[in-house]
Amino acid sequence: MESLAMLRQLLGQLQELWDVYGSSAYNERWYFLDVDNSSADEGYSIVRATKSSSLKMGEMKSPPCKRYRRERNRDLLASDATSVMEEKIWKEFPEDLIERVIARLPIAAFFRFRSVCRRWNSLLNSRSFSQQCAEVPPQCPWFYTITHENVNNGAVYDPSLKKWYHLSLPSLPPKIIILPVTSAGGLVCFLDIGHRNFYVCNPLTQSFQELPSRSVRVWSRVAVGMILNPNGVGYKLLWLGCAGDYEVYDSIENAWTRPGNMPSHIKLPLALNFRSQAITIDGVMYFMRTNPDGLVSYDTMNGTWQQLSIPSPLHSMDHTLAECKGRIMLVGLLTKNAATCVCIWELQKMTLLWKEVDRMPNMMCLEFYGKQVRMTCLGNKGLVLLSLRSRQLNRLVIYDMSNKLWHRVPSCVLPRGRKRQWIACGTSFQPCLNASV
Repeated sequence: MESLAMLRQLLGQLQELWDVYGSSAYNERWYFLDVDNSSADEGYSIVRATKSSSLKMGEMKSPPCKRYRRERNRDLLASDATSVMEEKIWKEFPEDLIERVIARLPIAAFFRFRSVCRRWNSLLNSRSFSQQCAEVPPQCPWFYTITHENVNNGAVYDPSLKKWYHLSLPSLPPKIIILPVTSAGGLVCFLDIGHRNFYVCNPLTQSFQELPSRSVRVWSRVAVGMILNPNGVGYKLLWLGCAGDYEVYDSIENAWTRPGNMPSHIKLPLALNFRSQAITIDGVMYFMRTNPDGLVSYDTMNGTWQQLSIPSPLHSMDHTLAECKGRIMLVGLLTKNAATCVCIWELQKMTLLWKEVDRMPNMMCLEFYGKQVRMTCLGNKGLVLLSLRSRQLNRLVIYDMSNKLWHRVPSCVLPRGRKRQWIACGTSFQPCLNASV
């Protein structure tokens, strides 16, 4: 058995030498029988086989030997020819088809692909690419937020990828703090902290415009609503003051107008709820008010105002309007004894009462027990981002109204930083590359 082991070792060494230095010019290979299953009486036989030789059942094929340099060069030439062929194919690929594919990529992927070449980087300024983007169905809303620690730069949250992006708007006026107050489609409307000037921006393309000065000199706090025109070209912006003053901006005319006066049946002054952004359903803007509790609506098609008296739910606060598939919704905190919970109500059009339709799961509400919690609601179009804060904590939660799902949101942290950012205000918008100011 000792001689058997020595012979097996010798055969292995011979095979390794052949693999390294052996010649393949004659297409010859060395094979050896399975010595583990052979007996001493049978002995050992090394079979030298040519290309035409046939192997027996017990034979094992050795690893392939090294190729000649000539063969390697031939493979390199073949790969070069393939790459040239692929370059030729892509060079002749139809541009409209490339734009159609890129327009349907996720927004985050598109901005990564812009670095591929100059052509792809210039797509944002292409009219044909803008038309392709207009045919793509709306994506999940994103959230543009302002944090207490960094009021001059926005933090954008993508719910589909659960990622935060930190954007800077280079066209912002220096030394002026502006806050997002409303949105329509892919456009976000900002108002400076002095309530004087409006700005409209597409956060993704960073296109930016300062709107003309208002004709009515009202520097007090105002509620703002925004709506896209039915034909998809341009938008309208409306501001409403507590004294009943209001104006409408038309982006096509690039001018402010005052269509008329507030009707006498609407009680003035308006105690507007500035924590709640306006919602738009079928061309009608809804603003939330108190004293009396309810809504004030403005029809952008015919320029008429209406007032709805709707009592607020008991033991609730921090109310915010929202919209889901044409329904008017209400988001608020429900507080009773030491328990605090986020509730969702739907307006019943027949009775003009709020009906509770959902509330935050108990497991998520437990950490708020016994704490003085305040809520800020960002966004109002089917998907809302809730900022729940107290002295001890700051939690971000997303609520999907269509599917009645609650999701925790990762903390907003600056790049290369560890400190959590506290959300001050914000709004939702549709990530859209073709939305122009």
